[in-house]
Amino acid sequence: MEKDYFMEEVTALKQVIQEKSRVREYTDDEIEQLINELLAERIQWSAQNDIDRYHYYQKLSFREKSSLKYTVLESVEGLGILGKIITDPDITEVMINGFDTIFVEKAGKLMRLEEHFEDDEDLKRIVQKFVSKMDRTVDSSNPIVDARLEDGSRVHVVFPPVALSGATVTIRRFPKQAMTIQKLLEYQSITPEVADFLEKAVRSRHNIFVAGGTGSGKTTFLNALSNFIPPHERVITIEDSAELQIKNVPNLVRMETKKANSKEATEITIRDLIKASLRMRPDRIIVGEVRGEEALDMLQAMNTGHDGSLSTGHANSPEGMISRLETMVLTGSADLPLPAIRQQIGTAVDYIVHLSRLRDFSRKCMEISEVVGYDKETNSVLLNPIYKFVEDKEHTSLRKVVGRLTRTDNKILNQDKFILAGIYDYLEDEDGALK
Repeated sequence: MEKDYFMEEVTALKQVIQEKSRVREYTDDEIEQLINELLAERIQWSAQNDIDRYHYYQKLSFREKSSLKYTVLESVEGLGILGKIITDPDITEVMINGFDTIFVEKAGKLMRLEEHFEDDEDLKRIVQKFVSKMDRTVDSSNPIVDARLEDGSRVHVVFPPVALSGATVTIRRFPKQAMTIQKLLEYQSITPEVADFLEKAVRSRHNIFVAGGTGSGKTTFLNALSNFIPPHERVITIEDSAELQIKNVPNLVRMETKKANSKEATEITIRDLIKASLRMRPDRIIVGEVRGEEALDMLQAMNTGHDGSLSTGHANSPEGMISRLETMVLTGSADLPLPAIRQQIGTAVDYIVHLSRLRDFSRKCMEISEVVGYDKETNSVLLNPIYKFVEDKEHTSLRKVVGRLTRTDNKILNQDKFILAGIYDYLEDEDGALK
């Protein structure tokens, strides 16, 4: 295997440029011209002194040379390798675990990059510059930072001494084009029948929780559902980092939490924003993710005239989502009896959509369950599975999951909201046939 001289050349060119006494006075164009001149000198030198390196240069494509020059330019004036990575539109996730370990996700698959930062100090310097552009600071006294890029990408940084392997950066990127149900159909995440059902459920103002594990596509799915909201409604979105892309609602208010920092001591939480939203006359409230004591405020909002609200939560099943909601409510209201909490959930939530990332890296909707209500005798929230993902045993394999969401034999028990919206598709006669 031939040696890759990419990082060696980046370091060498960067060192020569930084030794120039006037380099900080140069414009980007002047630095780029300097890089071109130095690169030509390096190629000429290698032809006489290092034939393997010369052959490496000879095999570089125009695109690879441009990438080399761009990386050097970014190393001097910008974000180095990080700048190169975040400008690649095909990368959806970035994971930096110390200066020499970089993973990215492309097309749903993780891969390790050969490029790396020069050393720990180089990584820390670039990350601090990167974070400062988002009006945040990160150092040993403030080692954990959450931020958002202009394009909506979510950034999480952990610095030493908390991060033992060096600065750790995780960037979750989102497509420029908002996710639609049509795209979910193309990805075979759902079926046309399920898409039709979800559209009618959103239009008829059912309260829906989207549940799933990390990376299962909860925010993406929530984006798609939000496209079914009628354009005449007033919608308020509440998120830790603004990611939702709702395009068809003119009367839209977007709110984002604010962390306390050295400049501003006040912290604004999701709970604060939910309470504030109730005074804004919302038709619907969309919370990007419920993960703590704000769950009680969200449930109370759903129970007090804000039907059609949407949210997501971390859980591995619809039953797990119910359990998580109970736990989250208890974190902020430990004195509330469990039956009262379960009664709140049973009357507030209408449907739970469970998503999962499968063994072949595909993201699919695994189940849609109706929340029927609270049963006093069993002291439990009752679930009624409407759709379940069934694998095709003849064609599925370890490498490729084949299957589809299938309608169960269960009737939809709560029809009131459908009927109020003029939707009678799911009414059944005494024999179980659809009217």
